[in-house]
Amino acid sequence: MEASALSRIGLAGLAVMGQNLALNVAEKGFPISVYNRTASKVDETVQRAEEEGKLPLFGHYSPREFVLSLQRPRSVVILVKAGAPVDQTIAALSDHMEPGDCIIDGGNEWYENTERRMNEVANKGLLYLGMGVSGGEEGARNGPSLMPGGSFQAYSNIKDILEKVAAQVEDGPCVTYIGEGGSGNFVKMVHNGIEYGDMQLISEAYDVLKHVGGLSNDELAEIFAEWNRGELESFLIEITSDIFRVKDDLEDGFLVDKILDKTGMKGTGKWTVQQAAELSVAAPTIAASLDCRYLSGLKEERENAAGVLKEAGLKEEVGTVAQNIDKKRLIDDVRQALYASKICSYAQGMNLLRAKSVEKNWNLNFGELARIWKGGCIIRAVFLDRIKKAYQRNPNLASLVVDPEFANEMVQRQAAWRRVVGLAISAGISTPGMCASLAYFDTYRRARLPANLVQAQRDLFGAHTYERIDRPGSFHTEWTKLARKSTSVGALN
Repeated sequence: MEASALSRIGLAGLAVMGQNLALNVAEKGFPISVYNRTASKVDETVQRAEEEGKLPLFGHYSPREFVLSLQRPRSVVILVKAGAPVDQTIAALSDHMEPGDCIIDGGNEWYENTERRMNEVANKGLLYLGMGVSGGEEGARNGPSLMPGGSFQAYSNIKDILEKVAAQVEDGPCVTYIGEGGSGNFVKMVHNGIEYGDMQLISEAYDVLKHVGGLSNDELAEIFAEWNRGELESFLIEITSDIFRVKDDLEDGFLVDKILDKTGMKGTGKWTVQQAAELSVAAPTIAASLDCRYLSGLKEERENAAGVLKEAGLKEEVGTVAQNIDKKRLIDDVRQALYASKICSYAQGMNLLRAKSVEKNWNLNFGELARIWKGGCIIRAVFLDRIKKAYQRNPNLASLVVDPEFANEMVQRQAAWRRVVGLAISAGISTPGMCASLAYFDTYRRARLPANLVQAQRDLFGAHTYERIDRPGSFHTEWTKLARKSTSVGALN
């Protein structure tokens, strides 16, 4: 084929995300070839391209035909299910690729799999990118947040495409080169962990307002819409307001009240918590959100427990607490508690990214990460611009909690935060995300913790030694022997 007839880029894997991203690329004026093992998906995508503006998108029905339709150096985006399907797709395509060509995996892949594949395709002279894509189906079509990591040369080859396809905010496109190795996938994983925390905190705000405040869905829709005009302005707050407005089309009432209270998940939140544990980074808000998803899955057990504990004499306290509630104050307190809790959740995610960056020598730019999350992605929020500026002020910031601006805001909101958590506990409503955030804040801000007692216990039963606050070195004490001696002396006296 003549070079002028070749596509600039290719995309393999035409589920909805793949179709939408391909159409986005084509709409920005870049000719794109598409391929899928199921021919009907290719036909469907080609038809959509025709219907959505006769876009320069071309369907292919074999790996060889697809690869040979691309300009050199070839760049192929893969959007298939993580795991074995990625390896199978790489095997099918790489047989027809040449040294200098590039494969970009746009799925939610475990970062070590990306690094393994990077090494494997390097043996054929191929370049590799692991690229996080956030924003769901709508983002893929209209502008996602993109997190490419791996070969810088591979990124440079398609930088112009990615910058046009990504969501656009006032300070640039929501894409940047993340770093080497599997950094792009790792950053996307932590993004999803933060997303877990965000969603859990919003659900807790809803729970308190609904059951303690007695607010209707119409009132909740208005409250969240109002919050979306202030410091909490974000995609998740906006869609939450929309959810409360939707009536059930099958029977009377609102649809949200008919949804089974079991939350699904795909694994990135679990990976985030596992990595936090591996790196000794405290991430209690994200961990609490994961635990809540596990507990939500125990629907029958929870229903049984409710019956057993009621028979045992447990009384619902929600009604009693709700009788004396000042609704206006409660709404404002919950807003402040949600904001302060979010700061802690994002601080935990950023600290995890920093720890991994140090371990892998990725040199992540945290202000730039916050910037590319400002548009296109699920956690996009005005709040992220403040995080970007915090890291611009101090690239070595130990935690968002100690950034002067965020510290001031948390101090101003802590009274309301404590009132909401205390009220929820009194009413018997679980707020594990808000509680975890508050405990994280209270633990992090204390210059001295009761860890001295824990270390003394470890030294007693395991001779693990301890350090002293008044002199250097490691020490061990025969605690039991000295305690008995002290008891004997006391008895004699």
